[in-house]
Amino acid sequence: MNYDEFTGTVQNRLELPGTGEAVRAIRATLTTLGERIQEGEATDLAGALPMEIDYYLTGAVADHGQHFDWDEFLDRVADREAQTAPDDRAGVAHHARSVLTVVAEATQEGQLDDLRDQLPADEGWDDLLELVDQPQAAGDGSD
Repeated sequence: MNYDEFTGTVQNRLELPGTGEAVRAIRATLTTLGERIQEGEATDLAGALPMEIDYYLTGAVADHGQHFDWDEFLDRVADREAQTAPDDRAGVAHHARSVLTVVAEATQEGQLDDLRDQLPADEGWDDLLELVDQPQAAGDGSD
């Protein structure tokens, strides 16, 4: 999957008006995820992504492997997306889940298993990968 396909897929899934909004959602989600997971896992996951996007995972502003909870994850993503209103939280979670679903489609099957192993087994983190575990609907253009 190339850059245009990746950003276009995110834009369509999130029904965003432009590429800029899609890139902002991608950057916010992957940068924050890159801060949460170990550097090696970030590098492995980034390897399957377009080079214009992989840096968001590997170039974490702070150190990789930080231990923060689901709420902090959403706070960081929301801040990076400039969505600070309290009612934006569900939208931010939806953006993060959708971005990770497109990442899963761009990677080899099973590659997200290592990611799953690095995240706590609780409701929030499970929600992040919820859409990844669901088969794509017929007619979504993935056939």
